[in-house]
Amino acid sequence: MKSSLVRGVFVVLVLAGFLFWMSPSLHAQVMQMRFAHFGEETHPSNLAAKQFAAKVEERTKGQVKITIYPANTLGSPPEQAEQIRLGAVDMGLPTQGQLDKYVKAFSVVMLPFMYENYEHAYRVLDGPSMDWLFPQAQKEGFILLANWEYGFRNLTNNKRPILKPEDVKGLKIRTPPEIQLQAAMEALGGIVTKIAFPEVYMALAQGVVDAQENPIPVIYHNKFYEVQKHLVLTRHVYNNMIHVVSVKTWGNLNAEQQKIFKEESKAAGALMRKTLVDNEEDLISKMEKAGVKVTRPDLAPFRAVMGPAYERIGKYAGEDNVKTFMKFVEEARKK
Repeated sequence: MKSSLVRGVFVVLVLAGFLFWMSPSLHAQVMQMRFAHFGEETHPSNLAAKQFAAKVEERTKGQVKITIYPANTLGSPPEQAEQIRLGAVDMGLPTQGQLDKYVKAFSVVMLPFMYENYEHAYRVLDGPSMDWLFPQAQKEGFILLANWEYGFRNLTNNKRPILKPEDVKGLKIRTPPEIQLQAAMEALGGIVTKIAFPEVYMALAQGVVDAQENPIPVIYHNKFYEVQKHLVLTRHVYNNMIHVVSVKTWGNLNAEQQKIFKEESKAAGALMRKTLVDNEEDLISKMEKAGVKVTRPDLAPFRAVMGPAYERIGKYAGEDNVKTFMKFVEEARKK
């Protein structure tokens, strides 16, 4: 009797251990992921990234944990994009200017003076253009989750106020290594200089360049206004951060986790858009109070000299890509 009882208890314990081992909720391995981006810690992109990471961890019951690396901690923006493509970094927030090195179609998003306002840009980018760009990006190793924000780009300089296109002529202007921005500034007569983003502040402070162009939150949160006297609201190019995941990482997620990623990315992007747009005028006011002279010129003359820029960008992007995307732009303009 005692021997049979011992054997019975032993069998029960073995079965319990086997069931414990087989339980997916208890045995599943926690996925540790890296999220790299170039926004400063105080920039809305980082606040949105934190929300995304927290919500994903909560909804996956701790099975996906995401560590965020802001402010170019894991390399420059082009380096981050390449690491995501290779799967060395799980996700990030590249702009179209980084992604067009892999998919030329992304470059047409940044044609100068193309959008009427933020809402027009959102209708274009969240609509058919996302369906158009998604499979092209996937082939190159990127899964597009959602459009986040970056904003309309504006010009700062240390030489003079900008009231007309001729005032840009001769300024040494730092731009990213992106043809759309280089072409726009050169069409205005600027002399473009390529400087890595982490070095821009010192380059401006030391007079290596006279000027730079970026969205208002970037100018503010990177404190470029401390070393620039003039801000002109040119709104010459709109682009946004796009929340992307490496195809390799995406393949490791189950269907439910993928659904959570998409939903929480969209929610975080909406937060970033609202925060950035709502605060833009406040940031301009803060820079004015710090001594920056702000001008708001008529943009029609600036747009009128963009012919050479459109031609250069069209050759780079491909005329078919330009035609396809401009159809989306015009359709969204009517709504």
